[in-house]
Amino acid sequence: MAERDDASRQSQFLDVVGRDEATRRFQEVLTLRPVEAETVELADAVGRVLAADVVSTIDVPGFDRSNMDGFAVRAADTAGAMEERPTLLGLNDEVLAPGTVPEVGVEFGTATPIATGGVVPRGADAVVMIEDTEVTGEGDDVRLVVQRSVAAGENVTFAGTDVATGETVVRAGVVLTSREVGVLAAVGRTTVEVVGRPRVAVVSTGNEVVPPSGTLPVGSVYDSNLSILSAAVEELGCEAVPLGVVADDEARLRTVLEKALACDAAVLSGGTSKGTGDLSYRVVSELNDPGVVAHGVALKPGKPVCLAVTNGKPVVVLPGFPTSAIFTFHEFVAPVLRALAGRGPERRTTVSARVPMRVNSARGRTEYVLVGLVHEADGEGVVAYPMGKGSGSVTTFSAADGFLVIDQQTEYVDGDSVHAVTLLGPDVRPADLVVVGSHCVGMDRLLSHVVARGFTVKVMHVGSRGGLRAASRGECDVAGMHLLDPATGEYNRTLLPDGVEHVPGYRRMQCLLHRPDDDRFAGKSLESALEAAVTDPNCRMIGRNAGSGTRIVLDELLGDRRPPGYLVQPKSHNAVAAAIAQGRADWGLAIDTVAASRGLATIPVRPEHYDLAIPASRRDRPAVRALLEVLADASVREELRELGFEA
Repeated sequence: MAERDDASRQSQFLDVVGRDEATRRFQEVLTLRPVEAETVELADAVGRVLAADVVSTIDVPGFDRSNMDGFAVRAADTAGAMEERPTLLGLNDEVLAPGTVPEVGVEFGTATPIATGGVVPRGADAVVMIEDTEVTGEGDDVRLVVQRSVAAGENVTFAGTDVATGETVVRAGVVLTSREVGVLAAVGRTTVEVVGRPRVAVVSTGNEVVPPSGTLPVGSVYDSNLSILSAAVEELGCEAVPLGVVADDEARLRTVLEKALACDAAVLSGGTSKGTGDLSYRVVSELNDPGVVAHGVALKPGKPVCLAVTNGKPVVVLPGFPTSAIFTFHEFVAPVLRALAGRGPERRTTVSARVPMRVNSARGRTEYVLVGLVHEADGEGVVAYPMGKGSGSVTTFSAADGFLVIDQQTEYVDGDSVHAVTLLGPDVRPADLVVVGSHCVGMDRLLSHVVARGFTVKVMHVGSRGGLRAASRGECDVAGMHLLDPATGEYNRTLLPDGVEHVPGYRRMQCLLHRPDDDRFAGKSLESALEAAVTDPNCRMIGRNAGSGTRIVLDELLGDRRPPGYLVQPKSHNAVAAAIAQGRADWGLAIDTVAASRGLATIPVRPEHYDLAIPASRRDRPAVRALLEVLADASVREELRELGFEA
C-alpha cells in the first residue's frame, strides 16, 4: 500500500522558471567556446568548421594565363584590325601548350600560338582568339592574319588575379563545403585545421522503452529518442556517442552517467518529472560544480526539462515524449552544442501566417505550437495548421514546418488571426500537395506515387468533415472523405459546397471488427452481433471521433444506445483495430483492410466510397494534376485492388 501511495504522489518541480531564465542559468555557468582544434586531411574536411583563417602563400594563378585558344600578341599590333582590313603578323616557332614555360618573347609585329591555360610569354599583353585569325603562307613566309583588334589584357588572366599572396581565402568559423575545399586545394593545402567534434553522449531511459528490434511487448514503445537525438547531434557538427537504453535501475543509470561524463556533453531523455519512477533527475541531481541549475520550465511542450552543468560540461535530461524531447533539445541543447562545435548562433526565419482555427493555451507558461504550412487559395499568403498529435507523437516534429509562440499571459489564439511562424529550417516551404481529411492506406499508396513524380506532399488527418471544411475554405489541395448523406443515402458528392469538385476515388468495406475467438460475434449476423454487444455490460466497444465518416455510420447503427467505450474516440481505423487486438476493447467499426493486418475477424456493415474533394481554385495545380493522373492509372488501381479496395 505504501508503495502504491508513493507512486500516486508525484513530486512537483522545485522551481519552475521561464524559458529565458532557464537559458540564462544554464549558459552562464558554461564556457561556450569551441573545443580543441585538430588537423585533418583535406579530403576529410567537408562539413567541418574551419578553426583558423587560411592565408594564401601563393598567387593564383601564379602566372599570366591565356583564357582562350589563340595567339599571344602585343595589343598595339592589332589596332584597327578588322575583317575587311586585317593586320599581318609574323609567327614565332614556339607553341605554348598548358604547362610549357615560354622561351621566346613576343616582339613587335609577331605572335605566338597559345592554348587555353598556357603561360603568356614576355612581351605579349593580350590573346587574340583563333576564330578571329587565319594562317597564310608556308615555310619561312608564314603569316598570321588578324581580323579583329584586341585591347591590352583581353583574354588574359594576370598572376594573382584570383588569389594574391597574403590574402585570406577562407575564414575561421566557416562550415567547409566542396567550394571551400576547392579553394584550399588551389592554394596548395593538403591538410586543414578544424574545430574538433564535441563528443555528446546520448542515453534513453525507462522500463517501457526498448530498442527498435524484435517483438514489441504490450505497454512498451520502441526507442526513437536515441536515434533522433543522435542524428540531431550529428547535424550540429558533433559526434554522437549512443549509450543505449537504460531501464529504471538507479545503480545502472549512475554507471552509464559516469561513462557519459567522459564526453563533452551528456543528453538523457526520460525521467525528468521527479516521480517515483523517474530516476534520471534523481541521479543527475547528485552532480555538483554547480549541478542542476533549472528543473522545470514554464514551457509547453517540455516543462519537465532538467538542465545541469558539472565541471564545465552540460548535462541535460529531456522529457521522454518524442516531440517534447526534440523540441527542448533544439531550444536548450542545440545552442550550446553549436558553440562547442564552433558554429555561430542559428539564424531563424519567420513568416507571417494565418491560423485558421482557435488555439487554446494555459496561462502561466509559454506554449510552442507546431504547425504545418499551406498556401492560401490565392497563392499569396500562408495558412498555419496546428499539428495536434501531442508531445507523445513521434511524427509531429518531423511533419511540422514551424511553430508559433503563445506567451505566458495569453489564453488562446483567435481563429483567422495572423501570427509570426518560426520555420524549423532554412529550406522549409509549403508542400506541393497538401492533403487534409480522413486517413486511408489507399490514399497513402496514391501519394507515394505522387512523391515518386518529384512532388512534395503533406498530409494532415483531421477526419472527413475537417477535410471538407478545409477544402471549402481553399486551405488544402485535396480532402479525402467518406461521408454518408443521410438525406440521400449517397456518399460525399451531395455534401460538397460550391467551389469544391467531387472526384470519385475507390470503395472500401466498413466492418464490425472483433477477435476471431469471441463467441459473442463469431458466425453471427450484424444485427445479432450488435444486439449481443449492447446487451452485455462486459462487452466494451471503441468509438470513433466526431466528424469522421465511420462515426456517422456507427451512430446510425446504435441509435440512442451508448455502450461502454462509446466515448473513447480515436481518430483512425488502425487505432480501433489495435485496441481490439490488444483486448482493450472487444468491438468497433473500421475498414476491412486494417482488420486483416491485425488478424481480426469482420462482419460486413456496408461498402463506402472514399472520394476526393478538390477546391476548384486548386484543380490545375501541377501536383493536383499528378494525383489525378495517378488515380486514373490502371496499374495503380490494380495496386489498390491488391490492398483490398474496390477500384
